[in-house]
Amino acid sequence: MNAISTAPDPVFAHPALFYASDAEYLAGLVPFVTDGLDLDHPVAVAVPGPRLDLLRDALGGTARHVTMLDMTREGRNPGRIIARVLRRFADARTDRHVRIVGEPIWAGRSGVEYPACAQHEALINAAFTGRDVTILCPYDTVALDAEVIADARETHPVVWEGDRRYASDRYAPDRVVARYNAPLPDAADGAFAVAGPADLSPARRFAAQRGRLLGLTERRLADVELIAGELVTNSLVHTAGPCRLGVWAEDGHLVCEVRDGGRLTDPLAGRRPPEDHGASGLGLLLVNDLADLVRLHTAADGTTVRALLRL
Repeated sequence: MNAISTAPDPVFAHPALFYASDAEYLAGLVPFVTDGLDLDHPVAVAVPGPRLDLLRDALGGTARHVTMLDMTREGRNPGRIIARVLRRFADARTDRHVRIVGEPIWAGRSGVEYPACAQHEALINAAFTGRDVTILCPYDTVALDAEVIADARETHPVVWEGDRRYASDRYAPDRVVARYNAPLPDAADGAFAVAGPADLSPARRFAAQRGRLLGLTERRLADVELIAGELVTNSLVHTAGPCRLGVWAEDGHLVCEVRDGGRLTDPLAGRRPPEDHGASGLGLLLVNDLADLVRLHTAADGTTVRALLRL
């Protein structure tokens, strides 16, 4: 994947807020929100439900002026947060500075989800380069592992900790993207081989049949059929060779995966709103919308995209 610049951005700000208690959480966020409103800055808050309630209570009547979103729903799949939460809010308000609180990593995140979360935090920097936006990301230093806090210092150029505001001397978002670009074990059983466009419809039917056998609801069967179709189409359009579709159950999820011999060079593919680059990346954008989690590995010898839907 292409490297992300580590040079300071004179316009976009992306601080991490380290907190160890509810009091520290509110001490960092309430002034950020109220100062923004006083300056006529549009403000959005996307944090896990219990934190959202805590902040809403602290803000009182002021909360009605803030767009408040439950990140456990809006950002369950980290791959959709940039386009569907952050950019959706910021792009509708380009005439003023925008403030957003985004907390995509909480103690309930699974080990399968976390790599996608860390990459998301790293990619925010590239997605908002030059934008008049501040995105403040809270991190619970008590509930989260030390590794998560260390990663936050690499994905955020500035750290807020108590009364201190300082530049992170470990800021290296490209390193985080690369570190979590780990190979995904080949677990498909009875995969479907796709040689060309004529195999697209059979591939979609294969995904739906496997999903039905594995217990997906009728509504989610339509989703997995769409996901399979988009992943296969994306592979056929962007690579010269065949691909392989696998659908199986693992740890309470249905997994829909496509492997091919291509290499994905744009780390923001599927994360940008569609108006940015025409039709490019629309398939992966739809996959991120439909899936509960998307994991990806890309290298010189091939790419694997894995979409997970909770059973």
